[in-house]
Formats: sequence, structure tokens, C-alpha cells
Amino acid sequence: MKGVVLLVASALLLAACGDDGSSESQSPATNSAEEAQPAEEDSAADSQEGPKGGGGDDGGQGTTIVAGDSEFGEMLYDAEDQAIYIFENDSEGESVCNDECAEAWPPVLTEGDPVAAEGVDESLLGTIERSEGTTQVTYADQPLYYYAHEAPGEVRCHNVNLNGGFWWVVGPDGERLA
Repeated sequence: MKGVVLLVASALLLAACGDDGSSESQSPATNSAEEAQPAEEDSAADSQEGPKGGGGDDGGQGTTIVAGDSEFGEMLYDAEDQAIYIFENDSEGESVCNDECAEAWPPVLTEGDPVAAEGVDESLLGTIERSEGTTQVTYADQPLYYYAHEAPGEVRCHNVNLNGGFWWVVGPDGERLA
């Protein structure tokens, strides 16, 4: 009986993560930020940027990466409280998530050097050039992504196998969280 319950719970988690709707998070972050706004799903997929346009600002400063609490421990977010993920299939300093994968998992883009907020190790921040010419933020040489169907403060897709591999949230030390 216990095995059946775990199987059903796992299926529900995957369904919620892969859901294109804007249902409530099954794993809400407790990161304090400005009031949550609905995810901008259509603009994220069309522009290949994160749900909030990559988190950069108009002044040429790069995307700000912040550390905040979640049910998985302290993890990385952008300045708009959007959860950040890493992909198991990426190799050091190279993204393999393109096309349909990048529509579901938009890369964290920047137009300047990424900025480390308090609790984020500036020495672990970097960038790579994507195949289409945009600049993606890396942390500990791992390309960073958003999940396109999450609102700020939501963490719905940690430790799930989608788009050909596992996705994990990442801690301020650069390691995936358990």
C-alpha cells in the first residue's frame, strides 16, 4: 500500500511540474521578495529569456543572482524571486538545452556581467555564449535555467526527469540540492 501511495505522489509531482497551467506550487519557496506576479509564459518561450526577461536591468548591469530559502534549503533565485535550476545533461560550461527544451526551461540570460547578491559566491558566477548568440549565466560552470511555468517564489520541478534528464535547484555553494 505504501508503495502505491509513493507512486501516485510521484506521478502527481511530475504532472504538476510538466503542467502548462498556472496552478499553485506544490513546493513554494519561502524566499522573501516583492509580491509574486503570474509567470509570463508566452514571452519566456518566444524570447528564450527567463520569465522575467532574464533578470537584467536597462542600465547594462548584468542579471542579479540571489540566495534564498526553500523547502530544499538555501538556493539560487534571480532578483525577481524566480527559482533557478541546473540540468544534469549539461557539461561544464556548455548548454545542451535548446529549441523545445529551452522553451520549457529558458536559460538565465544576461546582458552584462552577472551580479552576486549577498549569500552568492561571486567567484562562481560566469557566462557562456549560447548557440543563438545570447549570453547565459553559469554558476560553478553549470548553465542556469528557469522553469517557464513557475511564478516567482515557486519551486515545482526540483529533482524531476523532464526534457531528457534531471533538473535540480542549486545551492549557493554551486552544488545541486538533495
